[in-house]
Formats: sequence, structure tokens, C-alpha cells
Amino acid sequence: MNDGGNLRPEPGQVVPAAYEGTWRFDAPALDSSVPQSRHAVRDLLVGQRVPIGDDLLQGVLLIVSELVTNAVRHAGVLSPKIGVELSVSAGWVRVAVEDQHPYRPKALQADDDETGGRGLLLVKTITNEAGGTCDVQHTVDGGKVIWASLPLAGVTSRTPAPSAPGWPAWRRPAPS
Repeated sequence: MNDGGNLRPEPGQVVPAAYEGTWRFDAPALDSSVPQSRHAVRDLLVGQRVPIGDDLLQGVLLIVSELVTNAVRHAGVLSPKIGVELSVSAGWVRVAVEDQHPYRPKALQADDDETGGRGLLLVKTITNEAGGTCDVQHTVDGGKVIWASLPLAGVTSRTPAPSAPGWPAWRRPAPS
């Protein structure tokens, strides 16, 4: 029990690391939102001192770029605003992008003749190589969320890989 002056955890109590949390921001469905989102996620991870190696950081930033690019290019007509969420938990980092377009995209196979259309394949590849998971899910208001969860290398986790069922639900901020 906390006696008011003692801030030490009780035996067996799991105390979240200072870097753990969930952050969300909205961005317009414009090309300029791609680098802005990538920089915002990088600055947040660095500013929160998340123990993320450079390779994983670059992978997360590439995932953010691909997901925001897809939302801007393919959902912008129905979704003038997109949501970007970053969650960090014990041993895991999760990025998610929400838009209001109902179509659930699928990762295309690599085709040497095509110059585009491989964004989700790239997201799946980076996620799988890092030992993580990714998925696309419908939102309650008819849009979708595309997310990827990746383990933080070298950080011991007592929690399973974040996924939609066992991870904090994607929530819209309360109206102000």
C-alpha cells in the first residue's frame, strides 16, 4: 500500500515503463501528411526514449510512410482526414492508420512490371521479419484501421503481441 510518501511499487506489482503510452493525431489526406506523420512518430519515439534500435525505428517509419501514403492516395476521396496512432507497451510498438474508406485492401504480390502497389506487401514483410503482426479491421463507423505491431528487441515483455482483441481498442478522442 502507498503511504503517501512511498512511491515504490508493491511486491509483484507491474509498473509501466516511462515510455509506455498511446498517442494519436489526425492529419489531412494530403501528400504532405506522409513526411509530417513519419517525422512526428520518429520525434515521439525518440522524445519518449523508447528503447528501439535503429533498424526497427527505420522499419516503423517506413510502415508509417506506407500506411499514410495508402490512406492519402486510396481513401482521400471519402476520408479527408486520417488518424495516426502510436502505442508503446512493454516490449511492443504498434502503429495504426485509420481512414473512413470501407475497402479493406490486401497486400499484392510482387510484380516486376508494376512500379507501385506493393506498400502493404512491404508492411507485411517488415512486420513479419521483425516477428510482429499486422492486420486490417473495420471501424464502428464504416472505415478501417490498418495496424502493425512489432516487438522491441531486447525489451522483456510479459504481454503477448498486441493485436486488436488484446490491445487497447482504437478510439476516437472524446469531442472537446
